[in-house]
Amino acid sequence: MAKNLVIVESPAKAKTIEKFLGKDYKVESSFGHIADLPSKELGVNVDGDFEPEYIVSDDKKSVVKKLKDLAKKAETVWLASDEDREGEAIAWHLAETLKLDPERTKRIVFHEITKTAILKAIDNPRDIDYNLVNAQQARRILDRLVGYELSPVLWRKVKGGLSAGRVQSVSVRLIVERERSIQDFKPKASFKIAAEFLNSQGKKFKAKLNKTFPTHDAAKKFLAKNVGANFKIASLETKPAKKSPAAPFTTSTLQQEASRKLYFSVSKTMTLAQRLYEAGYITYMRTDSVNLSNDAKNAAQAEIIRSYGEEYSHPRNYKSKAKGAQEAHEAIRPTNMENHSVDAEYDQVRLYELIWKRTLASQMSDAKLERTNAKIEANTHNELFTANGEVLKFEGFLKVYLEGKDDEDEEQDGMLPALKEGEQLANEFISATQRYTKAPYRFTEASLVKQLEELGIGRPSTYAPTISTIQNRGYIEKGTVEGVERKYEQLTLKGDKIIEKELTEKVGSDKGKLVPTDIGMIVNDFLVKNFSSILDYNFTAKVEQDFDDIASGNEEWKDMMKDFYKDFHPKVEDVKENAERESGERILGTDPETGKQVSVRLGKFGPMVQIGTVDDEEKPKFASLSPDQQLNTITYEEAMDLFQLPKTLGEYKGETVEVNNGRYGPYVKFGKKFISLDKGEDPLSVEMDRAKELIDAREKADTPIAQYEGHDVTKGVGRFGPFLKWNGIFINVNKKYDFDNLSKADIEELIEDKKRKEREKVIHNWEEEGIRVEKARWGRSNIIKGKTKIELPKTVDATKLTLEEVQKMIEDKAPKKKTKAKTKTKAKAKPKAKAKK
Repeated sequence: MAKNLVIVESPAKAKTIEKFLGKDYKVESSFGHIADLPSKELGVNVDGDFEPEYIVSDDKKSVVKKLKDLAKKAETVWLASDEDREGEAIAWHLAETLKLDPERTKRIVFHEITKTAILKAIDNPRDIDYNLVNAQQARRILDRLVGYELSPVLWRKVKGGLSAGRVQSVSVRLIVERERSIQDFKPKASFKIAAEFLNSQGKKFKAKLNKTFPTHDAAKKFLAKNVGANFKIASLETKPAKKSPAAPFTTSTLQQEASRKLYFSVSKTMTLAQRLYEAGYITYMRTDSVNLSNDAKNAAQAEIIRSYGEEYSHPRNYKSKAKGAQEAHEAIRPTNMENHSVDAEYDQVRLYELIWKRTLASQMSDAKLERTNAKIEANTHNELFTANGEVLKFEGFLKVYLEGKDDEDEEQDGMLPALKEGEQLANEFISATQRYTKAPYRFTEASLVKQLEELGIGRPSTYAPTISTIQNRGYIEKGTVEGVERKYEQLTLKGDKIIEKELTEKVGSDKGKLVPTDIGMIVNDFLVKNFSSILDYNFTAKVEQDFDDIASGNEEWKDMMKDFYKDFHPKVEDVKENAERESGERILGTDPETGKQVSVRLGKFGPMVQIGTVDDEEKPKFASLSPDQQLNTITYEEAMDLFQLPKTLGEYKGETVEVNNGRYGPYVKFGKKFISLDKGEDPLSVEMDRAKELIDAREKADTPIAQYEGHDVTKGVGRFGPFLKWNGIFINVNKKYDFDNLSKADIEELIEDKKRKEREKVIHNWEEEGIRVEKARWGRSNIIKGKTKIELPKTVDATKLTLEEVQKMIEDKAPKKKTKAKTKTKAKAKPKAKAKK
């Protein structure tokens, strides 16, 4: 038995560290936190001193037992969880739950998983930092209080199943307010002037007028002044300029740049970065510092000189601008600058190379430019055209890397031909194009992170889970906004003639941006109206600062909880009893047939249009909104059109055919079959001929192409590509096969391969009880009985499960009878673990 037990929080980290330590060390994983607040009750003593009750969940009991047994046999236990507040709390929970002897327990931290860093940490152990533990507790408990108390208010006043969170709700507010500012935006038009000239050598270049004209007539009048004009270079100014590299990556800037350059979501970036860190390729990926250690700067300098030469090296120090940044930490960087790439999965390689380039570039020389500004005058008026150009004289850091930008509209300066002051120019054309002011941009995941960071809301560890949570809750979605066509005018002077054109452009279209849903807007409005302090940006930033003060030992965490709760809880109780229900109702007008009110609101089954009110003698009429319609933008005409559905089109092959809107979009119903319309297809425009076309295509797809073992084989194309359907099983068909010309042998091979995979998935199959245990993704497993599915964590060895154990799990999973909700839940007993000062 090894003398030393090292406990980390992830198996991948354990595997990497094990390579650096000898046979006297055994490295085990805790699989994250081993203790947490209970999932089905508050778990915080709000009537006392806010002591939390931490419990070990069922899925962690086997882990705890294993670690306890190993700890008893080890001479020394090393707690090696991450160096941030979460990591410190994990170490503390391990020490308390495993009842580790303080004399035989040591805490070690490192910001990179390399042999040098690990051995240095072993040589420099420390005690658990209870200030960091308390900062983590404060965040966990405050967020529990907010979510646990606000969510039931939403169930009562808005809709069942909703939830609220401190940082998540503020993030939703940012997105809702941005969407409303876009909807309320009134574009203003003006005419921008652009020109193309030829120099004396016949070389073309472009110029613009640094002035706009408010109207068509004013723009035309200016163009007329240029008829027959002579143009020349009035002045020419050339001056040196430089560009400096961006700082090394923080969590936030890595998420933003990976989004711009690699099109990764924030959560994907963090998952890949976590794997790179655990494999020892990069330093710790949750940081708000732009510092590089002296060793890192020296390594970067050596690599720059070796790869590019002395003149490209320029060692630098950077200072973070983020609120509450912890400068003691280090930026995200490669652990070995000599590794330009790594042996890993494709996307991990791409992210690593981005980090390597950014780190190297941060220590490189400025790029040297020469910028030229030419002023062009006409002899018929006093307005000056301007032409700008730049020439790169020395690449510097640009040889490796250039930071991307969000929402970049301005054209980059190009190169100008050789020009001389006083030189006569020929004019090719001058155009006046109508341009409109632009509405604010919708947030991307990355630009939302940037905004949160600038406001001081959240910290590196919270950005990705916050954005995932608000999307998973259905408050925000990565939407595709189609936009609308808009006409604009263009006047062009060519020779002595002014040509006028009317052109069209699409505006307001967006893809992959964060758009609030109806329920997101309604929940936001209710919370802002009734809990303005909780949803206040400054308050949320102040809370983050309080957490930082607790972490540095300058504030008592329980005092912060008490101060917050004494105002918060009475407000919750007041809103619960007295606030009006929120349904997002908008009154659109009056039904011409009945004279009754037409409104839209959130109903039990989603957004709907309603004709009439509950006070009318006759029951109101209802119609559901289609998935691409929203309560806050639907028009009266669009709402009334919904009452034309379902629309019966007639009969076809002895079955009634109708078109309607459904939960997942518009469809044609043919007998018992539901056939989706194409994306963007208006159900009201569908006539019988189009319905027949869709029905025939479906029937063709449903026609068996073969039989196998007495069951029909059909084929189709779904959201995941082409597939076969056989005996109730869907079988994906990969590119190895010619899907349009599948042979009998191909079909048999696909079915048999699927059957083999299904057999290999099964770990246990108790047929009489109708229970089976199957392998799942990521090393997990599932218990399945009828419609009940229980996901088991990786820590459970499913091969050793007995029928009795599985039946007990299913029984525990079964819904219990509802009991009347209590107004306040007290924490059970005294907490099992508590942080000390």
